[in-house]
Amino acid sequence: MTKPLPTVRTLPSSEMDPRDGGIIDKLREHGGSMVLTQDGKPSAIVMSPEEFERLTQAARFVAAVSEGLADSEAGRLVSDEELGHELDLALGASLP
Repeated sequence: MTKPLPTVRTLPSSEMDPRDGGIIDKLREHGGSMVLTQDGKPSAIVMSPEEFERLTQAARFVAAVSEGLADSEAGRLVSDEELGHELDLALGASLP
C-alpha cells in the first residue's frame, strides 16, 4: 500500500526566520513540504530530505518508464532468447 501524499502548507516568507528551527522541526515531524510566499504569491518550497528523496525517486522511475516506452515504440526490442544469450555472454556461462 502506498503512503498518502502529505498536505502542503503555506507560510509567508516574512514569518520565516532561518535561525528558527520551528519550521524545520515541523517538516521533520510531519514530512511533506511547505510553500513560502512573498506578497501572497509562491516564492519557494521547503521540504524534508525524505520528501525530496521520494520526489527524486518518483521522477527517476517515470523517466525510466518513459525511456522504455520510447524504446518499445521505436522497435528497439530484444527477444527473450537474445536477452538470454547476452546475459550468458556477460556472465560467462549459461545456467542449466
